[in-house]
Amino acid sequence: MVSELDIVTVGRIERPFGVKGEVKVRSLTDVPGRFEGLTDVSLVAKDGKSMDTRVASVRRAGTEFIVRFEGLTTPEEAGCWRGGLIQVARGVVPALPDGQYYECDLVGLEVQTEQGRSIGILEELWEVPAGHIFVVRQGGKETLIPAAKDWITHVDLDRKLMTVRLIDGMDA
Repeated sequence: MVSELDIVTVGRIERPFGVKGEVKVRSLTDVPGRFEGLTDVSLVAKDGKSMDTRVASVRRAGTEFIVRFEGLTTPEEAGCWRGGLIQVARGVVPALPDGQYYECDLVGLEVQTEQGRSIGILEELWEVPAGHIFVVRQGGKETLIPAAKDWITHVDLDRKLMTVRLIDGMDA
């Protein structure tokens, strides 16, 4: 049995694409060529249901990918996975220097303040001209936190927890 630490999230299904059950996917991996080499994957829907499947085809579409999975043949079937995650066995990835993390290891972390107050779950990373932004959501609330050492005080991958320092007056 594969443990949760041996599984990484490599993509988020954005929406159905075309009429053959393909989906548009946003990559959540920093490992070069990982998407092009996908074979066996697990899909995890927002409602928690999951499906093990094989990748039938992958092609780049700008910064995203168009992916066809075995078992999804219509836009309606593909639409059931909108917002879902694509997960794979971790495999071999190069170690990073202390204080650096793969995006796939950060997505899903619980985010809390230095005082221990939960802000929500880190669901996305946005790349903007000034750097990266962590998108943290809890209920209907979204908090944007710069991915910078001044803001991020601690990351504990084993506990799936990120601690952040907020500036005075910031509502999170």
